[in-house]
Amino acid sequence: MRKLPPLHAVRIFEACARVLNFSLAARELCLTHSAVSHQIRQLEEWLGQALFTRHATGVHLTPAGQTLQRAATQALVTLEESCHQLLSAPPGQLLTLAAPGSFMALWLIRRLENFEQQHPNLRLQLQTQGSFHDLATDRIDALVVSGRPPWPHGVEAQTLFSDRAGPVCAPDWNPFPKTAAELLGQPLLYTLSRRSAWTDWAELNGLESPRLHLVRHFDNLQLMLEAAVAKLGIAIAPERLAQRELSQGRLIAPLGFTQGPSEFAICTQQHRANEPTLRALSQWMVAQAQDEPPLPQV
Repeated sequence: MRKLPPLHAVRIFEACARVLNFSLAARELCLTHSAVSHQIRQLEEWLGQALFTRHATGVHLTPAGQTLQRAATQALVTLEESCHQLLSAPPGQLLTLAAPGSFMALWLIRRLENFEQQHPNLRLQLQTQGSFHDLATDRIDALVVSGRPPWPHGVEAQTLFSDRAGPVCAPDWNPFPKTAAELLGQPLLYTLSRRSAWTDWAELNGLESPRLHLVRHFDNLQLMLEAAVAKLGIAIAPERLAQRELSQGRLIAPLGFTQGPSEFAICTQQHRANEPTLRALSQWMVAQAQDEPPLPQV
């Protein structure tokens, strides 16, 4: 069971923290001043620390109060947005899709207009946090992952595209690598979510236990690609997710791309895979993945 504070008290706290005045918060919530004060005291007792300092001229947040305010505000905003989406969508027509942020930014977002045109009665709620556990417990309806079979029990997965990865750099990068071995001494960029990407690529290209000059890491792939464009180093990226930068000539792949063991897949629960809405989403994503234009060759 989740150990949560009294949620009614959290809502009252958020109002008090926002206006820094118990009387104004009480008026906003249609409560008495004493009821608001009582709920704040209960919340402080539950947490074991003060959330406000009281002064003759008003109240101020303590450091603990500031921390809780950020969390409470974000939680209430998320709840409000989700309720708004549910209220504005017909029952059964709202799907929650979780996928890595870079996958969304670099591949999915620019295709969503097509999805809305083909499926005007379906609405997608996108989030960057999701797991197979969230899928199994219906917190999300579908999940995009980069991995390799076998998938967890009860999961239906459809391949979008293989995880072909390779080095990418600015067109005028110098010294320009002509072989895999020549990369070893050059500044290499990587992402925290794909720490082993360089090692995996090097071993697939016959370089066992390579000594790599990893100089910078980034939270996500999109930032790393921008760093490569800015000539901060050579990045390693999945072919499909670097497609826009390659097509625009902002990046090149001097050694091409190497097929690895992983793939990008859209996953649903097996017992829900044939639901019309989920089937429509999966089929659309597979069709989009298959309808990729050819990438330029170096």
